[in-house]
Amino acid sequence: MARYKRVLLKLSGEVLAGAESFGISAERVQSLAHEIAAVGRSGVEIGLVVGGGNFFRGVAAAAKNMDRVTGDHMGMLATVINALALQDALEKAGAPTRVMTAIQMHQVAEPYIRRRAIRHLEKGRIVIFAAGTSNPYFSTDTAATLRALEIHAEIIAKATKVDGVYDKDPMKHADAVLYREVTYLDVLAKSLAVMDASAVAMCRDNQMPILVFNLNVHGNIMRMSMGETIGTLIH
Repeated sequence: MARYKRVLLKLSGEVLAGAESFGISAERVQSLAHEIAAVGRSGVEIGLVVGGGNFFRGVAAAAKNMDRVTGDHMGMLATVINALALQDALEKAGAPTRVMTAIQMHQVAEPYIRRRAIRHLEKGRIVIFAAGTSNPYFSTDTAATLRALEIHAEIIAKATKVDGVYDKDPMKHADAVLYREVTYLDVLAKSLAVMDASAVAMCRDNQMPILVFNLNVHGNIMRMSMGETIGTLIH
């Protein structure tokens, strides 16, 4: 039986690129969609926030010379592209899905309305929240935290490419130590690279737990929702 009734799953845009360095890998998105759809069928209500790095990386060099607000708006639009790709794959996997955007684009997706989002979740639909918060200077980590609080999710599940939170970068240091549990204050004080400090602080202020886990291990989304001991719990 599922441990959580309602979760907010945060994915980076890079996850959708798979082995590629840019864009969307159809195979990776399809695989992800089947995993997420299976969790939805188990009775867990799923909200999704996806980043846009897989597209934005391709224009990052040009964006350095741009106004920050313009660059952030481009990043928000990249998240909408990813959200639509995920929606298509999820629906092909048999999961009813809605994309809701913080920037209004009626021909593409529904505008984000909190009560409507909660109603979709109650009806068993997976809801993908796109376009961040619609405000520049806020990351998709912050958007994920905001949406999790608004829809009364029980936990934020932050999917990464490593097993959890380490005392230093495990990609660079073979002796990096994995934490099984860590406090919000430790994450902030030690500058552990998990989420933006503003997102962690918001979670701390509202007692929203964060589970950081490895998305590259097949079945981890289901294990997370069932409450198995994986990754790192920040609380």
